[in-house]
Amino acid sequence: MNSFFSNVPSSKDKMDVEKKEIEKPWVEKYRPKKLSEVAHQPDVTTALQRCIETGNLPHLLFYGPPGTGKTSTILACARELYGPLFKTRVLELNSSDERGIKVIRTKVKQFAQGAVGTKKVPGFKCPPYKIIILDECDSMTSAAQAALRRTMEKFSTTTRFCLVCNYVTKIMPPVASRCAKFRFQSLPEKSMVDRLMSICKSENVNVNQETCSSLIKVSDGDMRKCINLLQSAKQLKNENDLITKKDILRVSVHVEEKVIDQIMDACQQPLFDAVIKCTEDVIMDGNPISLIFERLVRVVAQSDRITDYGKAQISLSIAKSDSALHDQGADEYLQLQKVLSVISKVFKTEKKQ
Repeated sequence: MNSFFSNVPSSKDKMDVEKKEIEKPWVEKYRPKKLSEVAHQPDVTTALQRCIETGNLPHLLFYGPPGTGKTSTILACARELYGPLFKTRVLELNSSDERGIKVIRTKVKQFAQGAVGTKKVPGFKCPPYKIIILDECDSMTSAAQAALRRTMEKFSTTTRFCLVCNYVTKIMPPVASRCAKFRFQSLPEKSMVDRLMSICKSENVNVNQETCSSLIKVSDGDMRKCINLLQSAKQLKNENDLITKKDILRVSVHVEEKVIDQIMDACQQPLFDAVIKCTEDVIMDGNPISLIFERLVRVVAQSDRITDYGKAQISLSIAKSDSALHDQGADEYLQLQKVLSVISKVFKTEKKQ
């Protein structure tokens, strides 16, 4: 009798569960729980739905822009396959943190070679294999990918791998060829607005169409970033206050138009002193240089005053400086000044012609 009542959740347990649900970040709280809830990826969800019906899942490779639902899709698929057994049958690792060969030889291999078990749950397929999700696997070293290839071959009968990445070209061909590849498309604005409005309705957040458009523009189509910015903006306002475009820009790392205009004006001045002063001002104001490079590429590409050859020179300079910042830890001041000097040189050369 006592054992029966001990399994019945008390009112306190229910309150704790509800409290944890409320305190969750909105990205996790509103993450799709079923494949049918995944937005704007019909080809992927249809194929995975058939795999769930048969219980036969191949190795998978999901690639595409960030925030398009790659990780959410495989997690939703795993939940529909295993139900309550999800935690014991699924291992999720982020390869950007655990990217070396040691992780493949320890965590991945140990989980892959473990016994699956024959336990079944009514209403779920619970196939006789486990799933290992390797997120951001384009960050894995070549040695780790080579070890992963061997592990995939050896334990294919008891384990399925799902590799998630942004750039499929960074995955070794022998690894990629063992997977069914699915490309995730960037979400259209309508799908993103519908999802944002649904979250706002659930959380009693007051927004308008302009705010949603600003969110999408600032996040560059990344749904995860959109939701995080919306939650951050909500913390600035009182209950039922309208969240405006200005609030979104306050909580986002955003480069204003006037900064780009200031840079382009300085590069067209006859004296190089203007470029040096502009570089100092931009750095002192704390502007993110990598985002400035992104905006400069777009402005230069759309400019009618620069020839195709000049655009190529500037784009190459920006690419090299951006790579130096991210991969080699180069100084922001020097890299920005280098790019602006190239832009200035292009303007002066083309003006003489």
